[in-house]
Amino acid sequence: MASEADPGEISAESGTVPEHVAIIMDGNGRWAEARGMPRHAGHRAGVASVRSAIEECILHGVKVLTLFAFSSENWRRPRSEVSLLMELFLSALQREVKRMQSNDIQLRVIGDISAFPDKLQKRIRASENATRDNQRLILQIAANYGGRWDITQAARKLAAAARNGDLDPDDIDEQVFAQATTLRDLPDPDLFIRTGGELRISNFLLWHCAYTELYFTPVLWPDFAADEFRAALAEFAQRQRRFGRTGAQVGQDN
Repeated sequence: MASEADPGEISAESGTVPEHVAIIMDGNGRWAEARGMPRHAGHRAGVASVRSAIEECILHGVKVLTLFAFSSENWRRPRSEVSLLMELFLSALQREVKRMQSNDIQLRVIGDISAFPDKLQKRIRASENATRDNQRLILQIAANYGGRWDITQAARKLAAAARNGDLDPDDIDEQVFAQATTLRDLPDPDLFIRTGGELRISNFLLWHCAYTELYFTPVLWPDFAADEFRAALAEFAQRQRRFGRTGAQVGQDN
């Protein structure tokens, strides 16, 4: 799905860059297996692609990057792989916080982290607190996250507020509901990228992707380098986002 557009023309100044990019980083295990390596080697190799995606977001002016690191369904994977993912997450946090600080990157982790080991939970909160004032890029890691879980916890939160008399149910609209989700103060994703060749959104940001542009690529995540990210941006720049209007109506705005 690569585009012929010049990546050099994709920038915040041109008005064609997405404000928020969400990525399902799929294909780590298959990448490793194709090379006769254990699956965890693919997860380690994928860290370089995370760094590349962050660098490209900063370069092109993307303001929010949300990465699907561990879904609520991933607990079904082999115990050894899950354990390795926990260790990799912990070591990455320990190693990358200083880099985030120097590059003015704010870290947020969305999902039910209460299921994680205490040491990892503490490291997550410490990393979030250390970077909370950074403003160049908001990096969100979705960990033990599911779109249905997000919607359910938002509904519970609003139901509790109504029960306590703090909220009139008649006042609940899309905006109020969105404020109860994990993204709260952030814009919905403009561009959704999934690597690895699968053509589904896998319970990721279900509420928030109603009008998100979807981009699927067969490239496995460890191979998703800067040129692949720029191809996705170029494809996005060529799309007309209508939000229910006609193409002619959108054209009148330009």
